[in-house]
Amino acid sequence: PAAVSVTLIGDFNNWNRDSIQYQLRKEEFGRWHLFLPNNSDGSLAIPHNSRIKLSVVLQNGNIEDRIPVWATRVVQEPNTVNFNGIFWHPKQPYQWKYTEQRPIQTNTEVDALKIYEAHVGMSSQEPCISTYTQFMEEVLPYIAELGYNAIQLMGIMEHSYYASFGYQVTNFFAVSSRYGTPDELKEMIDCAHKLGIVVLLDVVHSHASKNVSDGINLFDGTDHCYFHGGERGHHPVWDSRLFNYGSWETLRLLLSNLRWYVEEYQFDGFRFDGVTSMLYKHHGVNHEFVRGYDEYFGEYVDNDAVLYLTLANDLLHSLYPNIVTIAEDVSGMPALCRPVDEGGMGFDYRLAMGIPDMWIKLLKEEKDEDWKLGHICYSLTNRRYKERTIAYAESHDQSLVGDKTIAFWLMDKAMYDEMTVLKPLTPVIDRGIALHKMIRMITCALGGEGYLNFMGNEFGHPEWIDFPREGNNSSYHYARRQWNLVKDPLLRYQHLKNWDEAMLHLEISSSWLKAEQAYLSLIHESNMICVFERASLLWCFNFHPTRSYTDYRIPVLKPGKYQIVLDSDRKEFGGHDRLDPHTEFFSSPEPLNNVTHSMLVYIPSRSVTIYKSVD
Repeated sequence: PAAVSVTLIGDFNNWNRDSIQYQLRKEEFGRWHLFLPNNSDGSLAIPHNSRIKLSVVLQNGNIEDRIPVWATRVVQEPNTVNFNGIFWHPKQPYQWKYTEQRPIQTNTEVDALKIYEAHVGMSSQEPCISTYTQFMEEVLPYIAELGYNAIQLMGIMEHSYYASFGYQVTNFFAVSSRYGTPDELKEMIDCAHKLGIVVLLDVVHSHASKNVSDGINLFDGTDHCYFHGGERGHHPVWDSRLFNYGSWETLRLLLSNLRWYVEEYQFDGFRFDGVTSMLYKHHGVNHEFVRGYDEYFGEYVDNDAVLYLTLANDLLHSLYPNIVTIAEDVSGMPALCRPVDEGGMGFDYRLAMGIPDMWIKLLKEEKDEDWKLGHICYSLTNRRYKERTIAYAESHDQSLVGDKTIAFWLMDKAMYDEMTVLKPLTPVIDRGIALHKMIRMITCALGGEGYLNFMGNEFGHPEWIDFPREGNNSSYHYARRQWNLVKDPLLRYQHLKNWDEAMLHLEISSSWLKAEQAYLSLIHESNMICVFERASLLWCFNFHPTRSYTDYRIPVLKPGKYQIVLDSDRKEFGGHDRLDPHTEFFSSPEPLNNVTHSMLVYIPSRSVTIYKSVD
């Protein structure tokens, strides 16, 4: 709106800024317009896949080149830091093959989400940037085999700085050209739908890159074109620009952006990044949200952001009834995941961000023999009533440089030399494998109505994530996934992968994530025993490092005969095979913990056993 004049330039006119026929006409509300008819032979006025930019004359007289805000493809110039907009209009648009198998097009609600969080660029085993095609061919079938029914894709929206993990977006309507073309992304999503996988976009509407030449900052020469002006328009920690959600054009930009990804790329939903930062004027910085409801409904709430998120959910669910929206919010904002017509913001799920924080804190600060099961179970079940939650033990956040994955916290450098099956199982690896399985199972069973895992963590991927940057000599060594580890039959990573797969397939057959919250029937702190029931299954955890219990009495809600359906101590899961899977267990009318019936079981140390009534 503050520009003096705007001219379209590019390869098509030899970058001529003085070409009158390509000058845009200014309209009301700061909009600019240019219509280019086809050439006389029917060809496009601008050739497909050619470079374009806008030449903008600012109020101070300066002439600046800008990439169009609505550009649908942006590509970096080889061997430079410069980016160009690309006019993308292929003669033959991508032909979708599996639209009818697209989950949100069916008449039923998407099944309980089991999400595989993934980053296309770092999905290769080699130290390089992977591609949409490679991810489709090599990673998607593996995800489907494990039992995940959704992928959450990070780093898709174009970002000039690769090491930002995709969270410093520069071009909102363009998908990352590092991994391939828009049509190759469409083919990847089409393939996912063929496999029955829901595809979620990690959408970043909480902030934008402060880049000017390749971003949307200072687009018209002012600091308030799409953002708040002055200090309020800058994030105090992320060094990025903050949207003004009270601006009509900002709302138009962001709401259109959501619809674009659903209709152009057939995404099935969104994980909204940085919702806490959006909801509050303090952005959640140095706030723990423990004081009371005044923190959620007081002067610090950004009402414009609340309205935007509500509008976004209302728009999406009105146009696409089975779409999925997930909020990344650590504050616990009430009614975030209740319908708009109830006064909520309309999200379908929130991420249980406190759960991974709890696990990392325990692993950092306490010996596992000192863990308090009451605290663990409370943390896993403490969520807003009737607001669905995605539980996870760890995500990409815990894998970043400066932190460690759960597997690395448990086993550290021993993973380099002691994961081979050719050596006797060492105490460090034995403990690490056992707790890794138990942590993931109790999180999935107790923590919510959906489950999430970050790419590679299902098999205990070692080390951390570190994208190429100046501080590591631009190395890709830690920006990849070492799939060779889980494929090697001589390494114990396969055992963790086998457990993850068995856990997910048991959930598929029993649907505990869609059931009511679990009934905790027994917590014994000194014995480190935890027992609960959910969706006709009975879980029995023994976190004690050394004690196994014979004829241990546990409560059962349903009288009758029980059998083991899964136990973490089996050989294929890296255990010691201390249980006979064919044993039958019978309840007796002996009350325990206000439950009328109970039964006797053998509970090996550091293990979880799941039973099912077979009457």
